[in-house]
Amino acid sequence: MSVRVRRVYDPAEPEDGVRVLVDRLWPRGIAKDAARVDEWPKAITPSTELRRWYHAGEGSYEEFAERYEAELAAREAAGVLDGVRELVRKGDVTLLTASKTPQESHATVLARLLEA
Repeated sequence: MSVRVRRVYDPAEPEDGVRVLVDRLWPRGIAKDAARVDEWPKAITPSTELRRWYHAGEGSYEEFAERYEAELAAREAAGVLDGVRELVRKGDVTLLTASKTPQESHATVLARLLEA
């Protein structure tokens, strides 16, 4: 079992397993059938406030990751996160994001938590 992070714009691959969109908003310019998204758990996406704060350049990636982890510890998000953990236990999971730099996005934070 593995957790991968990929851009939603990249073509689906057989080794993707369950494809989980982890962005709150649907990515621009891609049709839902072309994205081949299996799950879209919006409760584990960063809040609008946190996303805006980070994209405004007001803090470091490390601080963003800490704030995002705190949001994931909240009751609703924690329950949904457990559901995604169950998917990981069953097989491969690919976290999809529209971020141009997925390695510095919430998807990487989420992948790390799911693999722990």
